[in-house]
Amino acid sequence: MFNTTTMKKSTILIALLVSATTIMHAQKKKDLDREAILDMCGCYDITFKYTETFAPEIDYEKKMDYTAGALELALPIVDEKNKISIQHLLVINDSMVIKHWRQDWEYENQNVFYYDKDNNWKFGTLPKEQVKGQWTQKVYQVDDSPRYSGSASWVHVDGKHYWENETDSPLPRREYSKRSDYNVMKRGNRQEITAYGWVHEQDNDKIIREDGKADVLLAQEKGMNTYMKVEDSKCKLALDWWKEHKEFWANVRSSWDQVYDREGDLTLLKKVDEKPMFMHFYPLEEQAASSTEISQLINKFVADTNEAHVEGK
Repeated sequence: MFNTTTMKKSTILIALLVSATTIMHAQKKKDLDREAILDMCGCYDITFKYTETFAPEIDYEKKMDYTAGALELALPIVDEKNKISIQHLLVINDSMVIKHWRQDWEYENQNVFYYDKDNNWKFGTLPKEQVKGQWTQKVYQVDDSPRYSGSASWVHVDGKHYWENETDSPLPRREYSKRSDYNVMKRGNRQEITAYGWVHEQDNDKIIREDGKADVLLAQEKGMNTYMKVEDSKCKLALDWWKEHKEFWANVRSSWDQVYDREGDLTLLKKVDEKPMFMHFYPLEEQAASSTEISQLINKFVADTNEAHVEGK
């Protein structure tokens, strides 16, 4: 028979083995997550397709479908243990490159921002236990200002690899200058790795949001952005462009990080001197402006002057 000491040792040994197995499983899962995220990098032929599918009001006039295509480079600019940052670059007519959106992936991240409305984002902290094993995707606009973020787990089952989350965002660029009948898009995002590349599938609600009132659903839409991987050589122009401009945009990210290091709300002006922020960045980029000049520009758009603004280096 086992004596008490032997039983205690056995219990401790079993607990250690279970703990070690759990840690190994978590690490294997994290490795699969990282592999899936990095699989979104490369040169892609992309098709964007959106169609409105439902509206609760019978007299709502369905808007025309949206379809577009592009050649795009998705470049890993940060590849760390708990963070992967992917910069997207558009290649136009094999002759011009445009900096596109950026997605940052952070493991078990607690600091998030959520879009409210009217160019206002709420910054907050998620409980540690809530984000265990999860990845936060933070999406930024072409000028590295915030767009939306959400935390969820990557799923690897039956040969499928996908991540899905629902979060609020501003209107998409394809509509923000054309429509004023809604002011928030509730995005249902699903990013799935495929044999040919990956798919960004969306189930979106177009919402009317007002203070003190319940959200009103205007319409729903389905989106399918298909990323078909092609030879990297097709995106060489974008890769060369990034080598010339990456230092400037690293300074931009650093300046924004000081703005994002906050609690509470962040409200950004939509225009300064009759121009949106991204248009102000063009001349700064051409002259390879300093961090101080970049910070001064960003400060002009931060509406809440009571908060500490970004300091130039």
